[in-house]
Amino acid sequence: MVNLDVSIVFQIVNFLFLIWALNTVLYKPIRSILKQRKEKIEGLEQGVETLTGDATQKEEAFASGIKEARAMGLKEKEALVEAAAEEEKAIIDRISQKAQANLVEIRKQIADEAQSARSALEKEIESFSEAIGQKILGRAI
Repeated sequence: MVNLDVSIVFQIVNFLFLIWALNTVLYKPIRSILKQRKEKIEGLEQGVETLTGDATQKEEAFASGIKEARAMGLKEKEALVEAAAEEEKAIIDRISQKAQANLVEIRKQIADEAQSARSALEKEIESFSEAIGQKILGRAI
C-alpha cells in the first residue's frame, strides 16, 4: 500500500518549484527567442514581397521605357530617312538641271563647230571637186 506522509508534500513542492524554475530559466527565453525569430522571418518575408513587387514594377517601367525609346527611335529613323530622301531628290533635281544646262551648251557648241566646219568645207568645195574630177578623169580639168 501507498504511504502518504510529509515527503509527498515535499515532492509536490519540489515539483512545482522545478516547473517554475525551468519555466523561468529555460522555457520563457526559448519561447521569446522563437517569437523574435518568427517576427524577424515575417518581417523578412514582407520585405521580400515588397522588394519583389518593387522589382516587378521597375521591370515593367524599364520594359515600357525601352518600348517607348524604340518607338521614338523608329520615328526619328523614319524622319531621318524621309529627310534624306527629300535631300536626295533635291540633289538629283539640281544635278539634272545642271546636266540639262550642260547638254544644251554642248549641243550649241557642237552646232557652232559643225557650222564652222561646214563653212570651212564650203570654201574648199571647188578645190575638192576639181581634185576629184582630175582623179576620176585622169587628166586636168
